[in-house]
Order: sequence, then C-alpha cells, then structure tokens
Amino acid sequence: MHMNNNRLPILDIWVDPVTMDQALSITSTFVEKGEQVHTIFAANPEKNDSVPKDPLLYNMFKEADLIIPDGIGMVLAAWILHGKKLQRVPGCELMQRLCALAEEKGYKIFIYGAQEEVNKKAVETLRQRHGNIQIVGRSNGYVSEKKMDDSVEKINASMAQILFVALGSPAQEKWISTYRDRLEHVRVCQGIGGTLDVIAGTVRRAPEIYCRLGLEWLFRLIDDPSRIKRQKVLPVFALSILKQRLLRLAPFKN
Repeated sequence: MHMNNNRLPILDIWVDPVTMDQALSITSTFVEKGEQVHTIFAANPEKNDSVPKDPLLYNMFKEADLIIPDGIGMVLAAWILHGKKLQRVPGCELMQRLCALAEEKGYKIFIYGAQEEVNKKAVETLRQRHGNIQIVGRSNGYVSEKKMDDSVEKINASMAQILFVALGSPAQEKWISTYRDRLEHVRVCQGIGGTLDVIAGTVRRAPEIYCRLGLEWLFRLIDDPSRIKRQKVLPVFALSILKQRLLRLAPFKN
C-alpha cells in the first residue's frame, strides 16, 4: 500500500501531494527499507481517461506506492477541487534526479524499454553525466513474451534496486503488474514513458519557459501535431473538473 495518507482523488484517479524533494526522499526510503517492489506512476489528464477503462490498470494505480503530479492539469485540478497548491513533479525529471541520487547513494539501476539505439544512447549519456552511477543492466523494450522469462532473470541477476520501465502507458504499468512479484532485488519500479528519448536526444524537451508556465503540453503539440489525438482529452478533463467543483458549491435540496 502507498505511504501517503494525504492522497487526493482527482475525478477517476489520484495524485499524491508531494514535491520533487519529497518524492526523492520517499523513493530513497523505499530502496533502503522496503522489502518488496514499490511502484511509482505519473498522474495526468490522459491517465484519467485511460486508467478507469482497464480494471487491471485501475487497480495498479489505486495501489501504487507513489503517484506523482506529472502534468499541470493535475496541479490545477488539486487546487480547484481540494484547495491544495501542488508543484509539478514531471516523471522525466524525477527519473533523472533519481539517477543523481543513485550515484550518491550507490543504488544499482536497470533500464528497460525503448528502441535499442535509444536505450543504449540514454545509458551512455547517463554514465557521462554521473561518473559513478551503477547502471548494472539494460535492455530495449522489444522483448517477445517467449523471452520475457530471460529478461526477468537478467534483471534479477543484475541485483538492481531501481528499475526504470520505458514502454509507454499503459504497457509499462501492465508489465510492472505482471512481473513485479518475480523481481527479487528491485525495490523501486518507475514507469518513465518516453524519458529515454529525451535523454538520448531523439525527442526535444520543452524549453524552460514552457515548463515554468505549465505549457509543456502546448510545446509538445506544436512540435508533434499528431499528439492532438492524445490531447483531445484535455478540454474534456477541464470541463469535468469545473463541473465537479460547481456541483460541490451547489446548495443541497431538501
């Protein structure tokens, strides 16, 4: 079960009101004191649309140990619905901050997912950034079901304590749900989506000004117009938040 008793419901999913530093501290506790796999997922408006449609995915999110406020939509929703002022904790940034923490603490990391070239380049980049980081294993995400047992054994043999899974959502959450009980040494498992592409330089991260203004989604849409199919849930999410807020303000009828 999750550690955060202040978890906030946002429409059909949840978010933990944590800062980046708190997320790092919680993760460190998971690694050092945990006796099982602890899951870290990212909450955003797109997940509010996709997660409830899949019972397995819904339960995974509900039982996640840490659900970070990845998108500006979740930050605004928490303020509108609960009066809570949250800070964004982008999954991409958390992953890279965890790599820095792992270098400092000596945690062992395994990176699974993305295309072979992207995975390899991202690992090389991380090793250049963090001279003492212990990335004890890696694998691209194109592993057949027949060879998945070998992949799990490879992760276990590496003695990795942190496993980053970059398969995109919901594939990465489903993978974690399926194989988490077979991971022998992993204590933290984070779904990181397209983070390896950002680290490898194959996908551009939004400029700082977009990030500060909470408009990273707009930059992504401008940079890749095909994302409109995914982002069409944003106005629906916004209207649903406002509707729920208005219903709370409406007087009760006798």
